[in-house]
Amino acid sequence: MLNLSQRQTLQMKLTPQQVQYLQLLQLPVLALEQRIKAELEINPLLEEVDELTQQQEEEKAEEASEIASESQATEKEKSSSEDGYTFEDFMNDNLDGYKATVIRNNDEDREDFPQPAEVTLSQKLRDQIVLLDISDDEKLLCDEIIGNIDEDGYLRRDLSLIVQDLNLSQGLGVTIERAEQVLKMLQRIDPPGIAARNLQECLIVQLEVGEYNPELSEKALIILRDYFEDFTMKHYSELAKNLNFTIEQLKPVIELIQKLNPKPGEGQFSAHQNYVIPDFTVERDGDDFIISLNDKNVPPIRINKGYKELMSKKSKNGQADGVKDFIRKRFEAAKWFIASINQRRDTMLKVMRTIVDKQRVFFETGENLRPMIYKDIAEVINMDISTISRVVNGKYVQTEYGVFELRHFFSDKLTTQSGEEVSNKEVKIKIKQIIESEDNNHPLSDDKIAEMLNTDGLNIARRTVAKYREAMKIPVARLRRKI
Repeated sequence: MLNLSQRQTLQMKLTPQQVQYLQLLQLPVLALEQRIKAELEINPLLEEVDELTQQQEEEKAEEASEIASESQATEKEKSSSEDGYTFEDFMNDNLDGYKATVIRNNDEDREDFPQPAEVTLSQKLRDQIVLLDISDDEKLLCDEIIGNIDEDGYLRRDLSLIVQDLNLSQGLGVTIERAEQVLKMLQRIDPPGIAARNLQECLIVQLEVGEYNPELSEKALIILRDYFEDFTMKHYSELAKNLNFTIEQLKPVIELIQKLNPKPGEGQFSAHQNYVIPDFTVERDGDDFIISLNDKNVPPIRINKGYKELMSKKSKNGQADGVKDFIRKRFEAAKWFIASINQRRDTMLKVMRTIVDKQRVFFETGENLRPMIYKDIAEVINMDISTISRVVNGKYVQTEYGVFELRHFFSDKLTTQSGEEVSNKEVKIKIKQIIESEDNNHPLSDDKIAEMLNTDGLNIARRTVAKYREAMKIPVARLRRKI
């Protein structure tokens, strides 16, 4: 049986303009630049303006304002609002001044320098393949192997699968035995150890082709081939016993192995490199700080005034009505896009200013971070925590003490025995300092580090020390032991 009923509910939905603002807010500076360029292609009413054109138009606007009556200009300025201008304003005004909203380029001396061409490691390897005494089919195999090398320089894919796929796709007849021989030849070109399948193979290849002390190299090869597990676990006493060495005899051999490169492709194999582009710059100015957005490469945009002429033309048989409707919609989209970018800038500067105020000691000295969470910032600027999260996520700031991710300034707190609140990042620094000053022959355990911190007034458990140590990628005490 069907029943009809009424129910009153309260809902809150985001408008398309608010969604657009939130999307722009979480973009870092490079992504914002691409987003603006994409919008310039989509919306014909938006145009990019260079500094020279903007300066010339500002000069013309100043001359026009001098000719006009001062009283009329003042009255017009008072009755106008950037956020409230309408399509009629667009039609009737010359769009100079505040209506021609422009994202300014702060770098007046901007120059585009040509970037040098980079030769990747994969290309260097392929250039060396030509010099190997192998057949054309085997050169194709080398090229396929190079294509499967990861960023550290290791061949993670099974060689038999590479040979199988290559034989089927190219109609080759390379055997797995010959493929192993070709791989060994490839591993011995520059850099040696490239395309190794594991760390043990990588180090052995480097010792075999390198020019090292023959006596030490022979002993190091024995360790890597027969006692590799003891070496990785740093069981030096067991190694010395099995090899009939003293600790003093073992020490130079271990030092030789440790000088080898465990990642022959690191830092050069990938053609794509990630550079941190700071979104903010914080500079010291006496007792104050100057905070600026790094938007020098962001294209300055404004409303295109050329479409005013299209709108002013009279309709002929109703053909121009569709054009006017299109321009009207594009105008609204352009207006909200510019307003969203301006709002994004204001919000980001508010958040960054509050972070600097909260962490003033750090920006003055480069240390002593205070505990701070997103809620602390949100309460000051009267915004939601999610908005703070969008601003902080993926953004960086350049300071006098280096470039930091904004997340670096947020941390939980620990309470000392005196009741003082300390950031957990400061505790991590203390743990790192303790480990760096420890005896290499007898590294400190997590229990011992916890005892030392408790002596200094920090109430911290062993498992917390272990968690912070692992977060800093510091190995356990056994693996920190040195001869």
